[in-house]
Amino acid sequence: MNLIEQLEKEQMDKALEARGVPEFAPGDTVKVHLKVVEGTRSRIQVYEGVVIARRNAAFNSTFTVRKISFGEGVERVFPLYAPTIDRIEVVRRGKVRRAKLYYLRGRRGRSARIVEDGTATQKALSHERQVSKERKEAATAAKGE
Repeated sequence: MNLIEQLEKEQMDKALEARGVPEFAPGDTVKVHLKVVEGTRSRIQVYEGVVIARRNAAFNSTFTVRKISFGEGVERVFPLYAPTIDRIEVVRRGKVRRAKLYYLRGRRGRSARIVEDGTATQKALSHERQVSKERKEAATAAKGE
């Protein structure tokens, strides 16, 4: 492994340690909590939409979220390990057969709707509950020492 790959891996591990990145795929509806700095004040802004693409490239991984704002389609590309992302929350799992959902750009209303994948949602929720329970136990154990 060369030096650049090693540095990228360290940065990815540090970002994952600071905030866990949940498992999500194209078709899922997510809420991205962003840290926004306005002058001296800092706040959290929530961007909710459907993941239409995901690009896995180690530290340079990105995902594209599309939402309809005031009747206009808005897409935003987020770096997965960006420090400006506070957390990513999966709202619902979508059942799709494509890796890139660019065809949603030309659709409105019911034709742009994605069917919910009930089995994946239940599995993910139970997994997330288990992970959060383990994190709480680890945090209480760390405070106790």
